[in-house]
Formats: sequence, structure tokens, C-alpha cells
Amino acid sequence: MAAFERRMLLATAAAALAAPRLAQAQAAPQQLAIATGTTGGVYYPLGGALANYLSRGIPGMSATVEVTGGSIANLQLLGAGRVGMVLTQVDAAVDAVRGSERFRGRPVAARAIAVLYTNRMQVVTTAATGIRSMADLKGKRVSTGAPGSATEIMAFRLIEAAGIDREKDFRARERLSPAESTNAIKDGKLDAYFFVSGVPTSAITDLGASPGIQLRLVDHADLVPKIVEKYGPVYFPEVIPAGTYPGQATDNHQMSVANIVAVREDMPAALVGQILKIMWDNRTDWETVHAEARNFKLEGQKSAAAGIPWHPAAEAFWKGLGANLG
Repeated sequence: MAAFERRMLLATAAAALAAPRLAQAQAAPQQLAIATGTTGGVYYPLGGALANYLSRGIPGMSATVEVTGGSIANLQLLGAGRVGMVLTQVDAAVDAVRGSERFRGRPVAARAIAVLYTNRMQVVTTAATGIRSMADLKGKRVSTGAPGSATEIMAFRLIEAAGIDREKDFRARERLSPAESTNAIKDGKLDAYFFVSGVPTSAITDLGASPGIQLRLVDHADLVPKIVEKYGPVYFPEVIPAGTYPGQATDNHQMSVANIVAVREDMPAALVGQILKIMWDNRTDWETVHAEARNFKLEGQKSAAAGIPWHPAAEAFWKGLGANLG
């Protein structure tokens, strides 16, 4: 056998032996924890479905979801390196990136990879309480959201704009999840609660469907300009149409904020690209998990997610699909 042929045979054999090792390396096990929210909200089911898509679609990937208090807790976990991906409201993410409010002195290097849908501020009560306006909340028992949630921050800003002192003007102020709040209203232990989420959300649907209860959502869109003046253009007015929830008789004029998926700035570009392709390819199936996934659209990917820097790989992905990022 000629020397050249022997070298080629040895090289071919070496490549054959290396191929399984290369395949194993490409499919090396990797964990990805996704921080979502409470089980009564929208983040949790959407995050669970996303974890399934990623686990099936990326060789060696094991994606799991974390039940949390919501956006603030999610971003704190991301900053501590305990999760690799979060669902979060833009207002909380702006605070995290800037190192302000609950993140003072502890900025988080979060980067947006996708804009999902709108979160609606829902001030939830029943006809029996007599609450018809924000002013009527004075002297009542209210919940301003679970600790670590963006609901709490947004509720505080809305309460402030309404001229209510959250420490003095309520008969009692609880910090409950939406599911806990619904149960407390049913048990006569709570008059109203704040919850920021996509719609419909299961906890409020449960309350509206309860026998003997007439659901009421309190209007507050008139306070948006005052809030934006102080906290910036991360909020905007929207309407929750009548009939979105059982027993909801009228349109609810309220304040909204956008939701994003965010990762750490040091997530490898190749992994970001894989994640986004899988998210985009599975968007039709995602809609069957929750109706809000219908709003995950190309035109929704706006300039740096209203103040959150894009991960460079995400920016390239969306521009490659023709999105106008501004």
C-alpha cells in the first residue's frame, strides 16, 4: 500500500473514531432554568411550554421552569446566575438594568431576546364591595401582589397616582398571589386585589365564575399620563373588553406594560439563536397553551424592548426576519 493511501486510511479511521465523540460534544448536557411567575398567572404556562419546546429541540438540553413571585424575583435570580432565562415586565427590567428601585446598587446585565405580549393592570373586586373607582379603595382590605412581583411595583405606582397612601389609607394591605387573593375574596377576607398579567388569567376567571359573585374591574387609565410623567414611557392605556372574564359586564380601561423574554448578556450567541428559532417555529402551538401567545408577532419586536438592550444575537435574528427594530 502506498504511503499516501496508508495516510488516507489512517485519517479516515481517526475521523470515524472521533465522530461519536464530536456528536456527544455537540449534544453535551446543558441545563436551562426559566423563571416564570405564580401558577395563577400567564408566565407559568407559557414558560412550561417553552421549556418543553427547548428540551425537545436542542440536543442535550434540559429546560425547566421555576415558580416565582414574578418579574422582580426573576430578574434577581438572573442577576445571581441561578436561572438562565426569565419572563419579565419591561418596567421591572428597566429598573434592573439601571440598578434602580428594588435593584439599587445591584444592576442586572439583562438583555432582551423577544417581546411577547401586553400585561394588563387589573384592579379586581366584586359588586358587593361597593368599590367602583380607585378612590373607593380607601378604607378597604386590599392585596398589592406577591412579594417579588412586578405587580407590587406597578400597584404602588398606580396607588400613588390615585393620591392614596399605601401605608395609611387601607384597612389592611396584604401581599398575596392572585390565586390566594381570589380565595380571600371568596372567603370574605379581602375586598380587592391588584394583578398584572395577560388576559384572561386563571385566578380572575375563577373569581368571575364563582356562584353568587359579580366580578368588577376598576378603571384607572386616566392616571396613566401622571405615572408616565414620573416613571417614563413604559406604560400605556389599553382596554380589556367586556366578557373577557365571566360576569365582566363592561370594558375595563386600564394601564398596560409590555412583556419580554430576557437572558444574561453573556449567553452564547449560538444558543440565543437556537432558542429564538425554536420559539418562532413553535409559535402556532404556543397559542394553544394560552391566548396571549397570539401576540408574539414580528411587528411586536420594537426598538430595544422600550429601554432594554437587545442581546446582539437576538437583534440579528429579528432583523433577519425583517422586523423593524427602530
